[in-house]
Amino acid sequence: MTRDVVTIAEDAALDDAVELMERYHVKRLPVVKGDAMVGIVSRVNLLHAFLVGAPKDAPAPLDDNAICDRLTAELKSQPWLPRGSVQAIVKEGVVVLQGTVRDQRQRTALRVAAENVPGVKQVIDDLREIDLAVVS
Repeated sequence: MTRDVVTIAEDAALDDAVELMERYHVKRLPVVKGDAMVGIVSRVNLLHAFLVGAPKDAPAPLDDNAICDRLTAELKSQPWLPRGSVQAIVKEGVVVLQGTVRDQRQRTALRVAAENVPGVKQVIDDLREIDLAVVS
């Protein structure tokens, strides 16, 4: 066992842990609070922290035609949405949802689908709910 154990304080920065691991060629560092060991940090822990904390590149915004195409494809892929019941009109990144839905859950799902398309600046809900009791 190593007599002079390299440790790191519990409130130390991740950069400090990396520097100590590199300088002393160790794969793990005991984490201490005062004289007590409270944990251990490994290279895998640091790698995970850096990957999770790394800034993610946002997808490039799409133009109006691409937004419309992407949203139309998404609508067609939803088994709960009757074909042709909803259409999306896109102008300058603003999506207008028109047509009919059965309930508030469908309305919300359509809005979220539109909001998640890169380049969408705003979603205008112009949907109408149909009363299934009246249609039957």
